[in-house]
Amino acid sequence: MRIIWWSSKKEYHYIDKPIKNNSILVGWHGELFVLPSIYKNLDIDGEKFGVISHHHDGDVIANSLNLMGIKSIRGSSSKGARGVIISSIREIKKSNNIFFTPDGPRGPRYTLSDGALSLAIKFKLPIIIIGYKSNRYWQFNSWDRFVIPKLFSKIDIYYQTLDMSDMDINEARDILKEKMMRYVIS
Repeated sequence: MRIIWWSSKKEYHYIDKPIKNNSILVGWHGELFVLPSIYKNLDIDGEKFGVISHHHDGDVIANSLNLMGIKSIRGSSSKGARGVIISSIREIKKSNNIFFTPDGPRGPRYTLSDGALSLAIKFKLPIIIIGYKSNRYWQFNSWDRFVIPKLFSKIDIYYQTLDMSDMDINEARDILKEKMMRYVIS
């Protein structure tokens, strides 16, 4: 991950003015190879947490995030959801940030579970979409079409901040998905 990150040429696109206060951050599961590096380098106040599944693949991700200084909240919408919500609320109250992949860990691809949205609406927090596009990449034939940029590729990184605090969950879900789909590779 680090070699690809360091070898790539990065161009940042801030769709809205970046914010520094605590937030809920989201990105697609298939882009997890690069998203932690983007999240790590985001200039935002508070500690950074990522929601990682209890599955054995989640152990690898949790260990990688830990090396990057990103702490883990373990669980998913299908297993340990209550614990994720309780831990997330605890961290939100400490003004920390939480990153979700709303279509993970099992999909289907590009579907949104309600955890991130519910927390953002309840606590009136902005949602930051993190996405990227690479000019050269490998793409796996997995449920999430997992993407790994190639060495020395160009990566366009997108940040978009949304305020969904006054929306109902259904309206917020539709808008969030539409905005997130703007930054997918394929």
